[in-house]
Amino acid sequence: MVDDAVARAVRVLREGGVVAIPTETVYGLAADVANADAIARVYAIKGRPAGHPLIVHAHDLGALDGYVDEITPSLRALAARFWPGPLTAIVVRGPRTPLSVTGGQETVAVRVPEHPLARAILAAFGGALAAPSANRFGRISPTTAQHVRADLGDEVDLIVDGGPARVGVESTIVDLTGAVPAVLRAGAVTPSQLGDALGRAVVTRVGGAVRAPGSLASHYAPRARIVLAAPGAREATARELAAAGERVALLTLPDDADPAARALYATLRALDADAYDAIVATLPPDTEANAAVRDRLTRAAAPR
Repeated sequence: MVDDAVARAVRVLREGGVVAIPTETVYGLAADVANADAIARVYAIKGRPAGHPLIVHAHDLGALDGYVDEITPSLRALAARFWPGPLTAIVVRGPRTPLSVTGGQETVAVRVPEHPLARAILAAFGGALAAPSANRFGRISPTTAQHVRADLGDEVDLIVDGGPARVGVESTIVDLTGAVPAVLRAGAVTPSQLGDALGRAVVTRVGGAVRAPGSLASHYAPRARIVLAAPGAREATARELAAAGERVALLTLPDDADPAARALYATLRALDADAYDAIVATLPPDTEANAAVRDRLTRAAAPR
């Protein structure tokens, strides 16, 4: 059954199709990096602005040859520690990566996913796949195949069901093109872990010349409005909104960071399905482990 799913996915991709594939972070909308029409379809299906770059996925570090300008010592060090896994690195673009994939930039975001089905598809395909999250642009990323079907339906040529995503939020993005490595998007891999692997300081950057996936101020948003309340003020905030006639839910995530990240998107989608008007949430404590959930809730709550 798994072999059949992999073979079918590879066939569709080689024919220029678009395939939703599971990764350990979220489901991705995959297309052949070398097929301009397929890449254009990914942008069209998502409703994604052309200047917003895609992440290039490969089976291993060696498979990125030509897609990146150089496998630098920093990229090699991070690959040895975190790949396959939920880390994306931004490096200088190689000649095999078209500007349509990078949003017109001379940098490219690359990663090696951990999910066994994604890895099997990449290995059998033999090239790189561009694979942003398999949802409408700016909305909640999908963590199950059912989420992809609900969002994109028949617009995708094939959906490969690999079960619920293990991590549940998008990969950490680190920019390796500057003098100091900089985290551009929080994820399961923390700045401290990156610094340990590189043996030098890593910063977290807001803004800058390099555009990264999922870094807009408003992103990851459900249809319901997210209202962030101070600790201890959730109930009062919810009562105030309810008194104004809104149907309100209070979001309570697990205390531990990993289960909280895993539950976040699925819970927001379920609340949307129940047609809530507003979701009141409190940001978890400001720690490295909680950075990804804090980031996603903050962006989901931003004005649209």
